[in-house]
Amino acid sequence: MAVPLITEADVRRLLPMREAVALMRRVFEDLGTGKAQNLPRRRLRMPSGAMLHMLAGAFGAYFGTKVYSSHPRYGANFQAMLYDASDARPLAMFEANALGQIRTGAASGFATDLLARPEARTLAVIGTGFQARTQIEAMLVVRPFERVRVWGRDAERRIVFARECSEACGVAVEAAESAEQAVRGADVIVTVTSAKDPVLDAAWVDAGAHVNAIGSNNPARRELPAELIQAAGLIAVDSLEQARMESGDLILALDEQGWSDPRLVELADLASGKRTWERTAAPTIFKSNGLGVEDVAAAGFVYERAITAQDPPPPHPSLS
Repeated sequence: MAVPLITEADVRRLLPMREAVALMRRVFEDLGTGKAQNLPRRRLRMPSGAMLHMLAGAFGAYFGTKVYSSHPRYGANFQAMLYDASDARPLAMFEANALGQIRTGAASGFATDLLARPEARTLAVIGTGFQARTQIEAMLVVRPFERVRVWGRDAERRIVFARECSEACGVAVEAAESAEQAVRGADVIVTVTSAKDPVLDAAWVDAGAHVNAIGSNNPARRELPAELIQAAGLIAVDSLEQARMESGDLILALDEQGWSDPRLVELADLASGKRTWERTAAPTIFKSNGLGVEDVAAAGFVYERAITAQDPPPPHPSLS
């Protein structure tokens, strides 16, 4: 049985950010009611420094897995496989880099829509790497930001990134001179870096601001300082099980008792109404690690549109 190969270009064409944010809302609602399933990421490490990452989930009519390899020197390679949940029939193979970028941005977008103040108009983004652009796209879906400030360590790169995002997104994106200049006065802050140590100071974060911490899913790395974790009024995670394994932002800030803190909630419980919260002057945080169920939902969405397109993707020869 031949299955189509859905390329990066197909994903970018068929998964617009506005649709992806709405899809992530449904994913977390279904996780909260038990209609969706998530299998946390597992990793296989090689002596060479190469690593294999595996995550899976089930959503609606589909289940599947994303597998990617990475190496500190040679980069990463992403693939996903989608199956029919009713009979386990393979449906499509995906080139899955764009899939991950879009669904990661969309999950942040949903969390921001849920947790950020409705009047938020200033956005700060720390990081100018391959995940940063879709974070900005998602933020603009859920709030009419009037100012966007970005900072990254490479001055030339952040200037180019700001110019390209301004042109692509139709909003003024400024290259800040420092992380502090970007963050101070921002209503929403996104950290999307590969940093080992915190990229901002808790004192820079305004009362009532919302922070999306995206970059790290390594227990020994963090983007946020412990002081900000302690000051937060609410800390939402995409999965407590996965956060306890790989969220350095929380692992390095919380003792064992801290994992029972009522401020720490799963996004699914908020989305489904199992948990409620009241806004205070304290900052809110969404710590994203990335879930397999998000990939499956996004893949299913793209697959349905790909097979109804006039130019559907060709079969993948190795799976014929």
